[in-house]
Amino acid sequence: MTYGSPDLRRAVLLANQMIPAAGLAQLTWGNVSGIDRQGGYYLIKPSGVAYSDLTEDDMVPVDLETGKVIEGDLRPSVDSESHRAFYLAWPSIGGVTHTHSTNAVAFAQADRDIPVLGTTHADTFDGPVPVTRGLTADECATDYELNTGRVVVERIGDDTAAAGMPAALVANHGPFTWGATPKKSVEHGIILEAVAEMAIKTLALNPAASTPPHLQERHFERKHGPGAYYGNPRP
Repeated sequence: MTYGSPDLRRAVLLANQMIPAAGLAQLTWGNVSGIDRQGGYYLIKPSGVAYSDLTEDDMVPVDLETGKVIEGDLRPSVDSESHRAFYLAWPSIGGVTHTHSTNAVAFAQADRDIPVLGTTHADTFDGPVPVTRGLTADECATDYELNTGRVVVERIGDDTAAAGMPAALVANHGPFTWGATPKKSVEHGIILEAVAEMAIKTLALNPAASTPPHLQERHFERKHGPGAYYGNPRP
């Protein structure tokens, strides 16, 4: 019997299939997970399996506390421990996405935050999307993937901060995004890549480009603040 909620398996599968559909990764360079907090486990894409070959039953169940695979013969994504670090640090998140999308990776490799240069960025991210410090030689040698997650948590902060900034760039590596659901975490990855591309083009045209803080705040608050009025409630 396959371990875990069928609904969560379906959600994680569909979220993983969004990655190639959105052009966020070449080959198998990306993964999505989703968590069952009550069950104490998360499901994640198996390592190295093509998106087109994935099925619901392929999603690998991992114990949240130990990081061990609960059932099956498939190995989880090599980034599984990074995902686990986020779930342990931020109780409000329900999904995590990692990709190697081109423009976001460019900022990570340049060791640069993605600056807020317009309202498209400010609609989702409450400030510049931060890049982490580099990992030390010891952090790379032992528990590398877990330490990758830890430097993101170190850079972002607590659960409240993670809600306002659902993305980070790991220096010399690439982007991680998160959200309330697996699908939402991928959507944040799509937005991140779009604003990274816009930033590169904007800075090429005007290296001194910037956005007034009051405009940034207005756009973030109208979608995420206590008086948010963007969108419509679903029946």
